[in-house]
This record gives sequence, C-alpha cells and structure tokens, in this order.
Amino acid sequence: MTNVRGQASSARSKLLATATRLFYAEGIHSVGIDRIVIEAQVTRATLYRHFPGKDDLIVHYLQEADQAIRRQVDAIVAGESPAPETLRAIAESIAEGIRSQGFRGCAFLNAAAEYPDPAHPVHQAVLAHREWFASVITEVLTHVGKAPAEPTARRFVLLRDGAMATGCLSDPEPICETFLQGVEDLLRLHT
Repeated sequence: MTNVRGQASSARSKLLATATRLFYAEGIHSVGIDRIVIEAQVTRATLYRHFPGKDDLIVHYLQEADQAIRRQVDAIVAGESPAPETLRAIAESIAEGIRSQGFRGCAFLNAAAEYPDPAHPVHQAVLAHREWFASVITEVLTHVGKAPAEPTARRFVLLRDGAMATGCLSDPEPICETFLQGVEDLLRLHT
C-alpha cells in the first residue's frame, strides 16, 4: 500500500524493517506475528491490511533483500570495468558482507533451510534470487576467456554459498580470504 505521494506507507515500512531485522537475526520460524506487531508498534489489523499472512511478509522480506543485492551488483556491473575486475568487485562485495557486524549467513540460504518445499512461495522467492544471481555471474563470465561461462558461474555460486554459510560460524577473515582466492583460481582456470 502506498500513500497519496506513491510512497510505501510508514506502517508497511516499519513492518518490513522489523520483520527483516528479526527474521535475519533470529530465524523466520522463531519469530511470530505478535512479536513483529509489538516491535513495529502497529496493530495486528494494520499488519494484515499490508500483508495477508506471515508467508506474504516473508516473501516481501526476501524481495527487499533481493532488490538490495541487485542494486549493489548492478552498480558494480554498470561501472564498466573489464569483466575480470567486475567479477572480483562482486566477490569483494560479498566478502564485505560476510565481514560485516551481525552477519548471520545468507538470508536466502537460511530461508530455504526453513522452507524446503520447492512449491512454497518462500522457496520460490529464494530460487528467483538465485537464478538471477547465477545469470549475472554467467553474463560477466561470458566476457572472460573463451571457455563456456555457465560451469564457471556455477562454481562461483558454490564458492559464494560456502563462504556465506561458514562466514558466521568462525572468524570471517580466513573464510573471505579463501573465497577471494577461490575466485582468482576460477578466473585463472576460466581463461
């Protein structure tokens, strides 16, 4: 819902911000609607006016995360650096996220673990994000060397998944170092 200026209502924004903070920090299943309503300081009726149910709120949370990552990656790609530098910049932005305060893994991998049914709308939102990300990496790699880009892109995504999954379990620095070195190795092998 938007206001007369076409902006998202403040209640909707507060609900999404609160859900985002809680879902990411504590897990989706462990956070109930009542807690979101209380912390967002809105009524239950307001929540349901903006989001028909918790699943809808979760999908919007993931779509917001997806849009933030798309803006970040699109800005890197728009920089028009040579393709290897673009891939390195994407990898470095991932490493920066892993090093950030409060990092708790990949929001999409976390959501997929909680919603394993491939037909569920939450799982579908995860798959849509992953398909987009893999396609961007594949496109960047088409401009690096002559080898087929898709297999190397799949390796990049697997490296990223591993770094995101382990980056919150211990000191993120060696994990990021290993991830970035893995990207260098991929580039060397791809060319």
